[in-house]
Amino acid sequence: MTAKSDPRPSGPRVHRHAEAARSGASDGVYRAGFACFVGRPNAGKSTLTNAIIGQKIAITSNKPQTTRHVIRGILHREDAQLVLVDTPGLHRPRTLLGERLNDLVREVWSETDVIGICFPADEPVGRGDRFISAEMAELKATVIAVVTKVDLVGPQRLAEHLLAVSELYDFAEIVPVSAVSGHQVQQLVDVIVRHLPESPQLYPDDVLTDEPEQVLIAELIREAALEGVRDELPHSIAVLVEEMMVEGSLTKIYADLYVERDSQKSIVIGARGTRLKEVGSKARGEIEQLLGTRVYLDLHVRVAKEWQRDPRQLRKLGF
Repeated sequence: MTAKSDPRPSGPRVHRHAEAARSGASDGVYRAGFACFVGRPNAGKSTLTNAIIGQKIAITSNKPQTTRHVIRGILHREDAQLVLVDTPGLHRPRTLLGERLNDLVREVWSETDVIGICFPADEPVGRGDRFISAEMAELKATVIAVVTKVDLVGPQRLAEHLLAVSELYDFAEIVPVSAVSGHQVQQLVDVIVRHLPESPQLYPDDVLTDEPEQVLIAELIREAALEGVRDELPHSIAVLVEEMMVEGSLTKIYADLYVERDSQKSIVIGARGTRLKEVGSKARGEIEQLLGTRVYLDLHVRVAKEWQRDPRQLRKLGF
């Protein structure tokens, strides 16, 4: 099975050490293009995206469907501009929201130059990995394997995992990394850049993401909310920033958290509002880092019955 009809090296190149191909990262040609990481839930996709960009643009959680928006982060180099697209994970949809997220994922895949399939080193290759690898067959993108979380396993386990991954698909290259320790993250960037097309710059030098601030802020609030209630209602929370205003050195933000039932509202608010206060405190700190200003954050929890299945509610919430 091959990912595209273009000539390929015979067998994937496995990069075990960061220095192995550093000298080949630049060939004197300026390259620019789009890449994304895919994989089953908790494979480390968003964490890796943040590590490469050097700033938090994608929220992370150990629950499926954490990422709901396509968010582009832009890495600027002297020889290249890499636009990383953080997408929702492909999953078996149970709601209209799930169907729309899957459609979004496949649309992004069809327009991406390089796709990195993430395989966590601390988990065996499974049915989900095989399913995602098979989905790559009809795409024009160059497909590489990214073995994540290598800091969690020993050399023998890693070697066995690399072999299992290599048997899944005709990958252009295989790169083991750790986004947490930084091991071979730069090497991975070099590999991706090598497979980008020759192109002029796509974004101005000072742009780190093309996502509107309000969407990023809403995602940071949702991440903070998920921290406290991930077991009770991981998929039922949506956030909408209703208003933002700047008053001197203070940014005032008014946002609503939407859930589907009154019982969920009580969970998010917590006893005497304690959980909602924790969400606001955590989110405010992240938003202040994003904006570089002091933030006043006003949060309210509202009920939108079965919003994941309601086309009108989905439109209102940006899906």
